[in-house]
Amino acid sequence: MHIHVVRAGESVWTISQQYGVSVDQIVALNQLEAPESLVPGIALVIPVPRQHVVQRGESLWLIANRYGTTVHQLARANDIADPSLVYAGQMLTIPDEPQPTIESNAYLETAVGPDRGATIVSDVADWLTYVSMFSYRVQPDGSVVQPDDAAAIQAARAEQAGPLLVLTNFTEEGFSSELARAVLDSSAVQDALIENLLSIMRQKLFIGINIDFEYVFPEDREKYNTFLRRAAPRFREAGFSISTAVAPKTGPEQTGLLYTAHDYPAHGAIVDFVILMTYEWGWSGGPPMAVAPINQVRRVLDYAVTVIPRNKIMMGIPLYGYDWALPYGPGTTARIVSPQQAIRLAVEQRVDIAFDTVAQSPFYYYTDERGQPHVVWFEDARSVEVKFNTVKAYGLRGVSYWVLGQEFPQNWALLRNRFNIRKYL
Repeated sequence: MHIHVVRAGESVWTISQQYGVSVDQIVALNQLEAPESLVPGIALVIPVPRQHVVQRGESLWLIANRYGTTVHQLARANDIADPSLVYAGQMLTIPDEPQPTIESNAYLETAVGPDRGATIVSDVADWLTYVSMFSYRVQPDGSVVQPDDAAAIQAARAEQAGPLLVLTNFTEEGFSSELARAVLDSSAVQDALIENLLSIMRQKLFIGINIDFEYVFPEDREKYNTFLRRAAPRFREAGFSISTAVAPKTGPEQTGLLYTAHDYPAHGAIVDFVILMTYEWGWSGGPPMAVAPINQVRRVLDYAVTVIPRNKIMMGIPLYGYDWALPYGPGTTARIVSPQQAIRLAVEQRVDIAFDTVAQSPFYYYTDERGQPHVVWFEDARSVEVKFNTVKAYGLRGVSYWVLGQEFPQNWALLRNRFNIRKYL
């Protein structure tokens, strides 16, 4: 799988000729709605055939070095008994490079509805280890408000993706610090909550729980740790995994309502794995910038790997971007766009897509029909490739996506190509 960045004057046909693949393959893999219309800067994934025609004077040793394989692997893939006997014009199959095995998770917002949720999950669950159902809302008495997710759970299990119950302190107004405190202040409420969750998880065939308590009061940090210490053995004894989602911290000294109560060393010691929410640097209410700039993501990882075992870290990746009206000012709200929507908009506006080499993220400017300037930051094949290489370089457990339902075919093609995905069901 190769990533090709469209240049001025190129068409899908000329690109297909360059790589020796069909136009239909490129169109299907990238889900191009208007393949006759490309703009410079679109990143396409190309299914490059792993074949090589032997040239005069070439040996298996030279060819193996060119493709990063070995003479033995090359000979075995082509049933060559004597590696010294190759001839000009011979067509060789190049063996695929071995890829690391990781876990992959993705959150589903169950508010999309049962039918839509099941369809979204069915489309991508084959490439996922887990599908996390967002969310089960804790109540002050330890009861739980459940979403209508039975169809999505069934769809996940049909593709051998383990469903995870996502427990949140979420209300109609958003994450509630007071609600988290009501739970963390009472061992009786926690006992009731755990029993309620275990009953739900057995009934709905979940394989684990992901606890996503956000905006916990800083002074409740140790109470949160204590809750996790009490809950973890209960879930494990019942045969369930337990994980948490935490804010992107760059050091133990980082404070604030979003950060302080998320104790990286404690979570790393207590739970089975930790999802780092390494996104939302660029967010709907903030100034325009990349959603998950790789330089910032790596700052979080540099701290995380010192206090959490690497085989417990899942790195967060966004499946979306934002479109900001300019100039940005307080009160400006960006609209969310999927990567495919971002590409579609660039084509409609006939603007080139640029790439920030520090953030390793694509962006572009355009002016709408009312004369309003905009900037769009989003993810593409290049930005996720950099993130996948980061997972490999840091030796992490895997990746976690927020959020399903955003069109991004290049991501799933690359994920399948760059990793082996672990399955538990």
